[in-house]
Amino acid sequence: MMPPMTYDGRHLLADLYGCPVLDDVALIETALRAAADSAGATVIGLHLHHFGQGQGVTGVALLAESHMSIHSWPEHGYAAIDIFLCGARHDPAAALATLARHLAPERMTRTMVRRGDLAQRDPPHRTESLI
Repeated sequence: MMPPMTYDGRHLLADLYGCPVLDDVALIETALRAAADSAGATVIGLHLHHFGQGQGVTGVALLAESHMSIHSWPEHGYAAIDIFLCGARHDPAAALATLARHLAPERMTRTMVRRGDLAQRDPPHRTESLI
């Protein structure tokens, strides 16, 4: 029998709706860097791809603590966010709040998933509607 893991990973998935500007690659880069900083995470690499004028942006921030990503559809005002952070001192909710300040959604939902807790008895996730 394996002992229970004490790993503290949290994986936050968010859907942002009604965002006014999602085709601005510089804004998305600034938002990802600020989100990592607000979470107490360290960016070790960042890659962004802009699909063209008026088109979306896909971005991935590789973090010492894991990763953050965004996929945007400006024609729908929608962005899909993925924030996975390891360690109790890192705050994925603070990262999401920072992204929301930069991207200004009308509403958003989020699902928080605990990762790596083999001893858990409760469901590993909780979904909330925000804004």
